[in-house]
Amino acid sequence: MLIGINGEFVRHSDKSFEYAVEAAARMGYEAYEPVLIDGRDLFSEAGYYHGISMDEDALYYKDFIESRGLRISGVSAHAPLMRPDVGVPFLRRAIRFAYQLGAPVVNTDEGIRPKWMSEGEAFQIMKYSLTVVLQTAERYGIYIGIEPHNEFTTNPETMERILELVDSPFLRVNFDTGNSYLSGHDPYEALKAVAHKVVHVHAKDIGGTLLDEKGKVYGTPVGVACGEGVIDWEKVMFILKEAGYKGVLSVECGTEEQAQKSLEYLKNLRQKLGLGV
Repeated sequence: MLIGINGEFVRHSDKSFEYAVEAAARMGYEAYEPVLIDGRDLFSEAGYYHGISMDEDALYYKDFIESRGLRISGVSAHAPLMRPDVGVPFLRRAIRFAYQLGAPVVNTDEGIRPKWMSEGEAFQIMKYSLTVVLQTAERYGIYIGIEPHNEFTTNPETMERILELVDSPFLRVNFDTGNSYLSGHDPYEALKAVAHKVVHVHAKDIGGTLLDEKGKVYGTPVGVACGEGVIDWEKVMFILKEAGYKGVLSVECGTEEQAQKSLEYLKNLRQKLGLGV
């Protein structure tokens, strides 16, 4: 089980992709999860934001990450499945970009349901989006990791319905511990329910003022340092171990200090549990 990190840990520092990768490597992380954006972004081009544009050369990013001794765990490419006009082209492009990048999984979620859309309509639309997207995913051999992040994906019952919308071995789960907790559901029971389909994990802990949001929101971009919140990481790792998971725990936190603390905590716990690298 590798310990990786999502680039969000430098977003509030207004740092670039290159800075984020080098910081992760310097700390001793083993994998990196880039955040993909579409088109031009002034802040990214100026070096104030870590997101990488799919208009640029994927092989540049691949070489940069790997030259720092990091594996690419997956890509964060959240696009709304309930908005096929937006989500389908974005995700299909992300799949092709991930293939060039050498990333095994594209992580996304269902998006926010418009007020005018019924639940029945939402599932019909998501089925359409996933059917089209997975045709591309299967051709390129890239997993689609559905993340608990909104109304349907944080609920274990409706998450199961989403995972059954299309019969494809490439429709899998990017489990987010923090989002699952904040939604008000039991994150450990939710993880057990999908553990056999997990291909990527967002290691997000919840503490401080975020605790006041439990049951009020479906997720948050980043959490606190792993080990300083309410998530029982030993239980999480045990569930994943029992399911045969050998992928990456990709830390999602808000600062470099939290990133360093998370890495030390998770590595020590990994050693204690004898999970190896």
